Amino acid sequence: MSELSRRHLLMGALPFQQTQLHWLTLADAAALVRSRRVSPVELTRACLERIEKLNPKFNAFITVTAEQALAQARQMETEQSRRRFRGPLHGIPIALKDLIDTVGIRTTAASAQYLDRVPADDAKVVRFLKAAGAVILGKLNMDEFAYNFTSETSHFGPVPNPWNPKMIPGGSSGGSAVAVAAGLCYGALGSDTGGSIRLPAALCGITGLKPTYNRVSTDGVVPLAWSLDHVGPMCRNAHDTALLLSAMDGSTAPLLKKPTRLRLGIPRKLFFDKLDPEIESATGKAILAMTRLPADAVEVTLPELAMAPDGPLPALSMLVLAEAYSFHARMFAKAPERYHPATRRSIELGASIPLPAYVEARRELDRLRHEIAKVFETVDVLLTPPVSQQAFPIDPKRIPDLVYLRNTFPFNFYGLPTVSIPCGFTTGGMPIGLQISGPALGEEKVLSLAHAYQQTTDWHTRRPPL
Repeated sequence: MSELSRRHLLMGALPFQQTQLHWLTLADAAALVRSRRVSPVELTRACLERIEKLNPKFNAFITVTAEQALAQARQMETEQSRRRFRGPLHGIPIALKDLIDTVGIRTTAASAQYLDRVPADDAKVVRFLKAAGAVILGKLNMDEFAYNFTSETSHFGPVPNPWNPKMIPGGSSGGSAVAVAAGLCYGALGSDTGGSIRLPAALCGITGLKPTYNRVSTDGVVPLAWSLDHVGPMCRNAHDTALLLSAMDGSTAPLLKKPTRLRLGIPRKLFFDKLDPEIESATGKAILAMTRLPADAVEVTLPELAMAPDGPLPALSMLVLAEAYSFHARMFAKAPERYHPATRRSIELGASIPLPAYVEARRELDRLRHEIAKVFETVDVLLTPPVSQQAFPIDPKRIPDLVYLRNTFPFNFYGLPTVSIPCGFTTGGMPIGLQISGPALGEEKVLSLAHAYQQTTDWHTRRPPL
């Protein structure tokens, strides 16, 4: 135990199991900063030491901004000494998926196309985070242009899962999930177009929220598909996720409340089809545990999603293909060789989407977002597994099965707030997630239920064997 940790323990600031600073929750770290028992510089150095030790193995960071982070932390420490606190993240080190613009710091979207791209302005969400006092540690690895879900297609190499480095961590926000799970930062930002926050959150054993569509600004975020893109927080528990979200949208309002009796909706059709047996078992136990909280469970049916004839995803997935092609068309025509082969194949598919089909898909998207509101006249939240199968081994030559997006993609179409939280482990020691979804702008219900569940379980407190 370090002398710093020993001093904190003697002061009664930290529980015994949290004497290592990098394993503090975001909420605990923020409380210690407020009480001046720990400084922003101490927290930042703890994270930077952890990054130096583990990033060569896990490849979570593309860019580490150590000097700038320490400079920010010193400024936050000066303000702390004067009892001036900017907001809920004052002095808290976090990291950003590398498609979120940062002034003066390269933003690559994990692509050779953007190797030397240095934005002139921060993304709007970064401005909110800085106003809340956050310290930015750097930029996190991802699938190139967010166009995959395995974290294998980055120009900077694949990201291993901290629970088993031979396995994928999920994507495209794999670097964000791994950084949080491995204790490299107290929270991270990811983006989610078809599951890119919730899938890696589930496979890495953390909490990841896709907010309501448009609740968090995507201004200054490299797009995949404008109609479906979301930016959201990824943390070690629901309490931390709520704190980070409140800073991201500029509200800084508390989002957690003790839930009153909730009506839990279980949409079994599609979401519970052909589940891995261990995932099915863990999900069933989690739903049973939820009913022991002030909650009742009933089965519900969601608005029908027309499925593509050649795969497990909705026909509406053509929106991603068409909108991504629109963004990439000029770069692609100029230098197609600078894309990862898998990204290149996906972009090429988008060129074949006819305009009438795209317009009809947009109309269908509007209909679904209207229709889904009716479901919440009879239930408060929905419970589903975020992924139907377990993580598979890293193999960049494999064409991954899109069934891994089957349970996450629909909620991007619906535009609903959806969180993945840990609810168990496989016999092989890999995390299993539970997905909680709520009505539009229902983040308070979703996160409050997730927090209540985490108060009665310990899945979210388990750490990978690093």
